[in-house]
Amino acid sequence: MSLQMQSSILKEIIVHASETYPEECCGFLIGTEDAKRGIRTVSDAVRAVNAAANSKRTRYTIEPREILKMEQSVHSAGKKILGYYHSHPDHPPVPSEFDRNNAWPGYSYFIISVMNGSPAGMRSWRLSDSGKFIQEELSDGTQL
Repeated sequence: MSLQMQSSILKEIIVHASETYPEECCGFLIGTEDAKRGIRTVSDAVRAVNAAANSKRTRYTIEPREILKMEQSVHSAGKKILGYYHSHPDHPPVPSEFDRNNAWPGYSYFIISVMNGSPAGMRSWRLSDSGKFIQEELSDGTQL
């Protein structure tokens, strides 16, 4: 499976991650999926509120009500939540144990590393049914 994201959407995520540094930002990846071709196309990145009660510097949580509201909104537009994005302040774009324990199979998890306030790398991951993250290919204007 590959994740396609135009550079303008990527820039929105970079701005969000830079603005929230040194805390984690988070948001939704909205778009469509062509399962036959194995391509997910992100048409929108929508900011979410990091509702983590403690340690927003190392964790993010999106309230279930916010997820439900987004799900209803995108469904009526013929799209779906493809996954989520979040930042890793001063850490690489690799899922943490907390990320793995809170992820759902089938969704894309796009992580952007922010070192000293500047973007320093990005990767996208999917959680397999066996509970392991598998790196997704990024394409269409996205640079690793």
